[in-house]
Amino acid sequence: MAEGDDGNDDSVRTLVYRPDRTALKRARETRERVIARLSEHFAADTLEVDEFERRVTLAHTKDSPEAIEALLADLPALGGGVQAVAPGPTVVPSLVPADEDRQSMFAVFGGVQRGGTWTVPRKLRVTAAMGGVQLDLREARFPPGGVDIHVRAVFGGIDIIVPPGLAVQMHGSAIMGGFAQVDRSPASPDPEAPMVRVHGVAIMGGVDVRMMLPGESERGAARRQQRELRDERHGQRRLPPGPEADK
Repeated sequence: MAEGDDGNDDSVRTLVYRPDRTALKRARETRERVIARLSEHFAADTLEVDEFERRVTLAHTKDSPEAIEALLADLPALGGGVQAVAPGPTVVPSLVPADEDRQSMFAVFGGVQRGGTWTVPRKLRVTAAMGGVQLDLREARFPPGGVDIHVRAVFGGIDIIVPPGLAVQMHGSAIMGGFAQVDRSPASPDPEAPMVRVHGVAIMGGVDVRMMLPGESERGAARRQQRELRDERHGQRRLPPGPEADK
């Protein structure tokens, strides 16, 4: 009889899977480096916004360093004079004091903005009732592990801006409104890497998440999107006629 087996058929042995911390660290370091490089290509206009977000999402969701590294394989070398908006998507860790473990934000018939350097609590409750809330997390400091943001938008809107290097999960419901569904996180999350989980509901309102480079302004992001839309339309006008045109 094996040690610890008392002969009772009702006993159940549970095997708990614990990911290799060395492998998690290697994947995290590769992910941070690759996302930083993707951000440089995006700032240099060698990646359009849709392709940039697609590759960043893959970098977050893949666990193999080789698969993450492959996201750079087909990209051209950047010239020495090319500089990104920021050297890389930095997510700054921070120890959250006990008295800042939970916070709440309310916007009722008005607007609330939070940005710049600030410490994100482990649990943040955000409510927008006939008002708007904007959370800019690009320069925020995070505790290690997961951060939970509970949102409720009633006839209002909640806009969350994240840097490319921040893992994000969004799961919520919308009633005559909109709630962005985003899953940009590894299958085996690193317990030491920050991650934001957004839960909640939008009732005749909206909850959205946007990816922006650190240091990129709202006006700069709008100009970039307009330029990409203009280039896309220009490319469509220059497409050769299809086979139907010859009939």
